[in-house]
Amino acid sequence: MQCLPANIYSVASVREIDRTAIEDHGIPGYTLMKRAGAAAVRAARSHYPDAKRWQVICGAGNNGGDGYVVARLAAHDGIVVSVLTLVDPDTLAGDAAAAYGDFAAEGGVVMGWAGELDAEADLLVDAMLGSGIERDVGGEFAQAVAAVNAHPAAVHAMDIATGINADTGLVMGSAVVAGLTTTFVGLKAGLFLGDGPHHCGQLTFDDLEIDEDCRSGVAATFKRLDDHLLATALPPRGRGAHKGDFGHVLVVGGGPGMPGAARLCAEAALRSGAGRVSVATHPGHATLITTARPELMSHGVSGAEDLEGLLDKVDVVAFGPGLGRSDWARELYGVMSASELPAVWDADALNLLAESPVSAAKRIVTPHPGEAASLLSTAAADIQRDRPAALKKLVDKLGGIVVLKGSGTLISSASDVPFICTSGNPGMAAPGMGDVLTGVIAALLGQGLPPNVAATAGVELHARAGDVAARAGERGMLASDLLRALQGVANP
Repeated sequence: MQCLPANIYSVASVREIDRTAIEDHGIPGYTLMKRAGAAAVRAARSHYPDAKRWQVICGAGNNGGDGYVVARLAAHDGIVVSVLTLVDPDTLAGDAAAAYGDFAAEGGVVMGWAGELDAEADLLVDAMLGSGIERDVGGEFAQAVAAVNAHPAAVHAMDIATGINADTGLVMGSAVVAGLTTTFVGLKAGLFLGDGPHHCGQLTFDDLEIDEDCRSGVAATFKRLDDHLLATALPPRGRGAHKGDFGHVLVVGGGPGMPGAARLCAEAALRSGAGRVSVATHPGHATLITTARPELMSHGVSGAEDLEGLLDKVDVVAFGPGLGRSDWARELYGVMSASELPAVWDADALNLLAESPVSAAKRIVTPHPGEAASLLSTAAADIQRDRPAALKKLVDKLGGIVVLKGSGTLISSASDVPFICTSGNPGMAAPGMGDVLTGVIAALLGQGLPPNVAATAGVELHARAGDVAARAGERGMLASDLLRALQGVANP
């Protein structure tokens, strides 16, 4: 993923880049199509070197044209290639017609879709619909999608898997599940949102040698978190540094019977470089937390007065892990609502915030879709249906920085272009992961990073630690597995 560009665009914006390259910079459209086909063949040969029998399934438009180029170039490489089409080639126009013509002129044979794929093919190339889909996949296209998904061969999608909305990542009726997608010109938002990552598989990108000037006037929809961001946010420490330089984080949480969440959050803050970490927890848990991790300073807090005394001594607060919704929790919520300290709010702090909303400029909130739904008085399905819109509504309502967790976590920014995290893995769908993230972000706040930088860098650190932990396997991964991994990724 780290070789991908930072900017992610809407379909309309990618089309504008393409138009600028063709009309303003004089690159023929068919030249771009041939470059796309060549890039896709290189990616397929690299990822599936043992595949010697390919079947390309073509539709109409430029996506189908890309498929004909792939078929012609793969045949040049000695691959046994067959082509199925869902559209009469004689109805093709423009560059797609030229691509078909060149394929046919070299002896390529195209067969109409008859309901079956080549049973002996070891690679299927999806060149049916691409990024231009605007309605649900139906008819013979839906039949072909089902056949591709039922076939044992690997699947390589051109630009984006057929049936995935390239702006939202949602499935349009049915969609191909590809193991590899090669996308062109600009990254599309749908590759990273919703169902997109699952259906598109591993992602490769080719800019088709389009000059960067063609992109300069086109606004990105998102920016990816990448190596540059971490290297800039987390430079090496000076030789004369001491713990007082890196902030004092206070974790407020761990209500009756829930000390684990507060401990995970606090240790994550330590592992992410916080200078000192204290825990304000229910009195019954203070000794337990310190015994489990002696580097933490744990304080039993009976109520508002105890918490107020601690707030005067710290730089940043992580509020909510294991908090609960008891009278004790609500009393602490009253104190935190009035505090002007930089803070990260998560878990039950957000559920209490939904009951009594208050805006705060120095606060970072980290809701998952269910918590976001409570904050916006809607359903989690509505949040997932349009995550970028949900992010904006949360910022408008709550102020500060919003981290909308999930596959493709979104982070608001001081500009109009939010960030998206493309690291992480399904093994992170486990209890306590959000508590760890809260601690990571709080630690970076304490080290002096601005809230938007702390949030973006913290999300990326957390996700990369998850990827390190997943090397042993995603299933069965624990939130505590990230704690030791954090030390490595926090020192880029």
